[in-house]
Amino acid sequence: MLLYILRRVASSVTVVILALVTSFALFFLAPTDPAGVICGPKCTPERLADIEGSLDLDKPALEQLGSYLKGIAVGREYSSGGVERHCDAPCLGYSYTLNQPVTTLLRQALPVTFSIVLGGAVIYFSLGVLIGSVAARHRGTSLDRTVISGAQLINSVPYFVVALLVALYVTVLPDSEYHPLLTNPIAWAAGLLAAWLTLGVTNAAYYTRYARSSMVESLGQDYVRTARSKGISARRVAYRHGLRAALTPVVTILGMDIAFQLTNTLFTETIFGLPGIGLLTLRAFATYDLPVMLGSVLLGSIMLVLLNLLVDVLYTFLDPRVRLG
Repeated sequence: MLLYILRRVASSVTVVILALVTSFALFFLAPTDPAGVICGPKCTPERLADIEGSLDLDKPALEQLGSYLKGIAVGREYSSGGVERHCDAPCLGYSYTLNQPVTTLLRQALPVTFSIVLGGAVIYFSLGVLIGSVAARHRGTSLDRTVISGAQLINSVPYFVVALLVALYVTVLPDSEYHPLLTNPIAWAAGLLAAWLTLGVTNAAYYTRYARSSMVESLGQDYVRTARSKGISARRVAYRHGLRAALTPVVTILGMDIAFQLTNTLFTETIFGLPGIGLLTLRAFATYDLPVMLGSVLLGSIMLVLLNLLVDVLYTFLDPRVRLG
């Protein structure tokens, strides 16, 4: 197990480094004038030179990448308008459009995105597994057919359409806004409730189908039939023996979905006006804020590899048949 984890950590670090280098090349070495876009049409030559120097755009490509990596490791200094600014490690650059370090911006936006995604995940995973397992136990009945038809109907509607309808017409829910969890937990939950329900209900339809399919397969295994032959109740066999094995592939999908949603909450945050990573990145693209764009990509790649590693390790706890070498 330990050797496997170490190998996966080494592989994950390699993936993050490759993503960073590729993104750096795409953003900073593209045939554009990023400093001019950031500075704007009324930019003075002095301000333009100041931004170019601070972003190291006047240096060779390898030196630019080296300075960026050095900032991540030990921090670096930035100059703007003759004023020196120190950026503590891990330094992901400085946003000249928002006049803040990128790490500060990401630190402010990350709790919002985490709150949206994890709250929604609790709803759609719990609801999907519950409904899907019940449908699997009553396979072929009218209840089963109704559940599958309802899930397919919900899946046929694009997510952003559902989110727009909820934001525009569902007035019984509290207004969407973000409050820090530790400051006011009730306001935190109320402000995210509309986003949670929208994300939870739409994704629960997918998880209902995943859980039902996995549960049907699990209930047909030999060890389940053996448990039934021993006189154990059907409910206990289904939920104590069958459900545990059925959860393994569903948890795999859950881990990938959470990782994907953490880096792709653009629709949810834009429609409900929640200042998370997705909204921050969208605004960075609109203003060509290169440090924020690159910092968002780096943070997203780290979250993706960490969650994939976590899911792999959880295999051994959910299914004793799985052993990691």
